[in-house]
Amino acid sequence: MDTPAAHPGRLGSVVMDGELPRREDLGIVFDELDHQMATQAYLWALPLVSYAQWQRVHTDEFGAGPSDLVHYESYRDRLGLMTANATTPYILGFIDLGITGPLVVDLPAGPTAGGVSDFWQREIGAMGEMGPDQGEGGRYLIVPPGQDVPDDADGYHVLTATGMNVMFGFRTLGTDAAQAQRLVDAVGLYPYAHRDAPPPTKVLSPAGRTWSGVQPKGLEYWERLHEIYQSEIVDERDRFFLAMLRQLGIEQDKLFTPDERMTRILTEAAAAGELMAQANAFAKRFPGSRYWLDRQWDLVLMLDRSDQRAAGYDQLLERTAWFYEAVSFSAAMKSRTPGRGQAYLGTYTDVDGRWLDGARRYTLRVPADPPAKLFWSATVYSADTRCLIDNPQERGDRGSRDPELEYNEDGSVDLHFGPEAPAGRESNWVQTVPGRHWFCYFRLYGPLEPYFDRSWKLDDIRPA
Repeated sequence: MDTPAAHPGRLGSVVMDGELPRREDLGIVFDELDHQMATQAYLWALPLVSYAQWQRVHTDEFGAGPSDLVHYESYRDRLGLMTANATTPYILGFIDLGITGPLVVDLPAGPTAGGVSDFWQREIGAMGEMGPDQGEGGRYLIVPPGQDVPDDADGYHVLTATGMNVMFGFRTLGTDAAQAQRLVDAVGLYPYAHRDAPPPTKVLSPAGRTWSGVQPKGLEYWERLHEIYQSEIVDERDRFFLAMLRQLGIEQDKLFTPDERMTRILTEAAAAGELMAQANAFAKRFPGSRYWLDRQWDLVLMLDRSDQRAAGYDQLLERTAWFYEAVSFSAAMKSRTPGRGQAYLGTYTDVDGRWLDGARRYTLRVPADPPAKLFWSATVYSADTRCLIDNPQERGDRGSRDPELEYNEDGSVDLHFGPEAPAGRESNWVQTVPGRHWFCYFRLYGPLEPYFDRSWKLDDIRPA
């Protein structure tokens, strides 16, 4: 006897033939199976697709070669970079070690922070002030996975890559623009095979062009995932996910040609996966993510280690949260040492727990003496793109490096957010965009003890 199935969602339309589904309804069950696999694969692949998309921008839009760098200097240059710092420039490149072979990085001495990561955005090694050169500069050798270190590699800091595709990048930390440019001009990136006569490193610029490193939507997400796996190794921990991708038509050494049914399923799963990623990032439910229990500020980086592993499991949802809203991870970004590295806090709502609205006016009081050895900044990002807010003001942050910042008599600072500047407070204002939600990162560079012991407490963002 046929009876409706007691299942939620799409499976609720399945009719049971006794204890089994009707054979004519099996298509509904398999559609749901493939949809669920695709949704989970979407969340799993976020960091990989993020770098794959950005790598494509470098080659297709900026014309970067296998060992070229791109210098993101102006505000407009950084508008496509997820949760970019609006204060310091970025210099980086994406390298396929299958093309270059072992790769040399010549990092000059000076105030820099950087490193190398694979396309799962796992840090392979830090460089600069938090790396083995300690800001004194050095020569690094990146060896592809599965290859031996060359016998004549004495004098190099050797890093063994955990993937065939890697990102090398660094930021200049000083305030001297001329010094920063000298550091950019002095960096070297070239194949180890060319070490005796290294070619000049080409440094390109977005030159204000519109671009996006955000993971693409719809079917293009899966196209990018398929492309990157043609030149990437398979980690042992990911073999079950690769089985899911195989069912979805994504395999190494095979074309990706989804039919009408699979195109529909993948498009719907990308939309559902992004909805889950938004909730997972913007309404964090990880134990310990709320930094002060009576405030709306979260630790945005819930990853414990750069290899994304924890005791007994890998941090899938913590990884998904960070790499949906940001790019790159370094141990320096989650400093545990006073005066070193950085600390990142984020808020996605106002004091009452409502999403931050680009049409409304808000204030944020930063108490006196923020615990930062170097500087602090508050930066506004678009909730849709997770990139710096694209406003007519062409400015997304305010912080202690701003010479025009106005302080209160007690040393605190009132920051203002809204579509129009409050009268007489333009120097402390970041312009928001009506019709768009936004969120805010508060960064401390060289966080000090009052941050770590939580004796210094940041106020919530409040409607004006």
